[in-house]
Amino acid sequence: MITTNIEVPARQTRGSCLTIGNFDGVHVGHQQLITKVKKKARLMDLTSMVITFDPHPLRVLVDTKTPPFITLTDQKLELIDQMGVDYTLCMTFTRELAGLEPQEFVHKYLVDKLKVKELIIGYDYAFGKGRKGNFTLLKVLGEKYGFSVDQFPPVMVDGAIVSSTRIRDMVEDGRVWEVRPLLGRFYRVEGRVITGKQRGGALLGFPTANIFLKDELFPRTGVYAVWAEVDGKILPAVANIGYNPTFGNDYLSVEVHILDFSGNIYDQPIKVHFVQRLRSEKKFSGIDELKAQIQKDCALGRKILSAPESMLD
Repeated sequence: MITTNIEVPARQTRGSCLTIGNFDGVHVGHQQLITKVKKKARLMDLTSMVITFDPHPLRVLVDTKTPPFITLTDQKLELIDQMGVDYTLCMTFTRELAGLEPQEFVHKYLVDKLKVKELIIGYDYAFGKGRKGNFTLLKVLGEKYGFSVDQFPPVMVDGAIVSSTRIRDMVEDGRVWEVRPLLGRFYRVEGRVITGKQRGGALLGFPTANIFLKDELFPRTGVYAVWAEVDGKILPAVANIGYNPTFGNDYLSVEVHILDFSGNIYDQPIKVHFVQRLRSEKKFSGIDELKAQIQKDCALGRKILSAPESMLD
């Protein structure tokens, strides 16, 4: 259950087993940590909880521009909740909250309100004023207030630690196929289908859904094999992220051509799951050369998406 209520009804006789963090991306490292929370809570007959924040602390504390986040709050909470914890608690992050000493935060929120009995944190997590709330201090506070503290080790994929920064860099570089093992899913963006320039179907013979996206992180410009999720249906598609240089556009657009599809999806929500990058964006000599390339892109996209390893989980 997703909630903003800091006084959620834990099993008051036993208390809670919880973890706390920003969890940008809800990647496989986060997933393994949350799975441990669930298992420990079940073994100890405790309520399982995940605490996260909105807005992201960086947006409140850092004056300069922050990097784009992998998952906006709604998607992050949805992904955590899908893992089956009893409560996903989203706290409003403010400068006042950031200014609390770690002991005050622990006592006021974790102990008094959430009745923590077991706290599991990530290997690099710290909180509170000056980020002094690290594993060492939490162990001391646990002894004082009667809860145990465990530190979850980093998760490795391909010989390197899985981190939100690593995932962000890979997505921005267009390496969407390689990012799947780190996320445990294909990277996705979502938005709403809007009216575009009306060139896809009328001019090129390949109707496209132009998308007004709400996400912050986009793969590099180019053409991708994707799954388009519309009205609960998963449909094979090819997406173009770019400036349409053949037509001289000066703004970034995201267009999706759903293969073998003729329905009207204007103004509908859509999710785009990026499977594999097909090519870079390029300027063509004219309409005929562009149409020929789109045909090749669709054929390659169809082949990639027909492979078992490309299927959505």
